[in-house]
Amino acid sequence: MRLKGKTAVVTAAGAGIGKATAVAFAEQGAHVIATDISNESFAELEHLGIETYQLDVLDAHSVKGFAEKCTEVDILFNCAGYVHHGSIIDCDEAAFDFSMSLNVKGNYQISKAFLPNILKRENASIIFVASAVSSLIAAPNRFIYGVSKAAVIGMMKSIAADFITQGVRANAICPGTVESPSWHQRVKSQAANEQDLESVRKAFVDRQPMGRIGQPNEIAELAVYLASDESSFVTGQAISIDGGWTNT
Repeated sequence: MRLKGKTAVVTAAGAGIGKATAVAFAEQGAHVIATDISNESFAELEHLGIETYQLDVLDAHSVKGFAEKCTEVDILFNCAGYVHHGSIIDCDEAAFDFSMSLNVKGNYQISKAFLPNILKRENASIIFVASAVSSLIAAPNRFIYGVSKAAVIGMMKSIAADFITQGVRANAICPGTVESPSWHQRVKSQAANEQDLESVRKAFVDRQPMGRIGQPNEIAELAVYLASDESSFVTGQAISIDGGWTNT
């Protein structure tokens, strides 16, 4: 039980990496408060004994109220995000603003709201979900996604530096392509027709040197490590978990 006695807040816990991480934290003994903008998947999480809370990370008032209710949080897992498809030419102001709001401002609002109480804890950990596509590498048609995730890494490093002597660590997980409902939706949206689905899937797989995409539970295992006291000497790090993508 690597997280026994700790309380964790997980955003975007309804599916994919967020859900896998909420479950992994709970399995390791943490009291988990799982949040998502939709409550559609809450029943499954609640069945596992996970507390749930419907939350829009872009609603500053709701975020502040939620943080005021959660006064004893040791782990904050910032997972909410969106993947926009397209180059800078395809990214109009609305798309730019939405991605920056959800991927950057959402993390800012949650982190700022929770930090005052997190600072009262010992060995606290803030974990951001950035991406291999960020300041690490670029990928075709991921302009604003890469820009926003690079900003997430910058935010993480700033928080790590500011609070390094106050018992708070901050790190970012930088996944490659990971299977999730949102990934399946991206594949579908990029396919011209049903016959094109397989070629789109293959393009995602082919850019992974390991020859496959990642699984949410693989990301969750890294999150458990960064949340636990086992990683007490780790802070300010953007850690790739991408099947070797950033090593090529």
